[in-house]
Amino acid sequence: MSEEKITFCKGGGCTAKLGAQALNRVLSLLPKGERDPDLLVGYSSRDDAAVYRLTDDIAFVQTLDFFPPMVSDPYTFGQIAAANALSDIYAMGGEVKTALNIVCFPEKWDLNILGEILRGGSEKVIEAGASLAGGHSIADADVKYGLSVTGIVHPDHIWQNNTGIPGDKLILTKALGVGILCTADRVSEAPLEGMKAAIRSMTTLNKEAALCCRNYGIHACTDVTGFSFLGHLHEMMDDGRLSCKVYSDQIPVLPGAAECADEFLLTAAAQRNRNHVGSFVRFEGIPFAMEEVLFDPQTSGGLLVAVGEKEAQGLLADLRAKGLPAAIVGEICEKEESGAEITVS
Repeated sequence: MSEEKITFCKGGGCTAKLGAQALNRVLSLLPKGERDPDLLVGYSSRDDAAVYRLTDDIAFVQTLDFFPPMVSDPYTFGQIAAANALSDIYAMGGEVKTALNIVCFPEKWDLNILGEILRGGSEKVIEAGASLAGGHSIADADVKYGLSVTGIVHPDHIWQNNTGIPGDKLILTKALGVGILCTADRVSEAPLEGMKAAIRSMTTLNKEAALCCRNYGIHACTDVTGFSFLGHLHEMMDDGRLSCKVYSDQIPVLPGAAECADEFLLTAAAQRNRNHVGSFVRFEGIPFAMEEVLFDPQTSGGLLVAVGEKEAQGLLADLRAKGLPAAIVGEICEKEESGAEITVS
């Protein structure tokens, strides 16, 4: 199997997502049945996963994620796709329990490649402390892989994405720039150290970050994936109920990502993200490259957490003690009627 075939796809990783505008349009037209009071989180809030209450003490968390390859190595791709799918459970404050494989694969290709993809995914499920319980496969023209994941959470301890409080500090647990670097890598323009850093980031579970966060009063949380840092931050502002300030000089960025952006090694998904949320953002003296990093679609990105100001430094110290490149990247504010929803300075 040649590297060209493995990387053959129109958009890999979370860059393959449908644009948020198109997706919102379709979802708004779906018929809605009678509201189930035990469905604590559904798709209406654009959250990371669904949460359904089983008892007063247990709710299960469901998510599903799969996509085409964004790297040439099948084993690494499997790890990244699994880490990305598992992340949604962590973003809801949950504990991963089971996972099911979802795979599309060309029958004429070497099955050893499929084996390596599944091996990478299986290892990440085991690392998460969960059980791989089965899956589903279909023959397809292109490779796609991911997981359907189930976890549990206490109904009173769910982290939703839009429940932040004015005064909260925003903490990001991973560096940005994955989409830019993977795009550059496809045309052999990515710096070696930058691509290595991107792969380390994408294969790192958000498990340790979530465990750190459980020791603090988390008000809101999401994971930063295909809709970009600014796209997911926009969702956290709860349809304009809140506003926020972003400290651009504190944003962790993968090495070489800004330089690649300056060379216009960009993704179509980033432009879709800009089209969708750009009108909600005011940039104050921000270089073009940094704007692109903030609109860049992330694959297996970090958690973006809203926590009270008094607890922010303690959480940050704990995250960094785990070796994570976490940073306080902004703060939530009261909504200003005449101001932008998101101000980046």
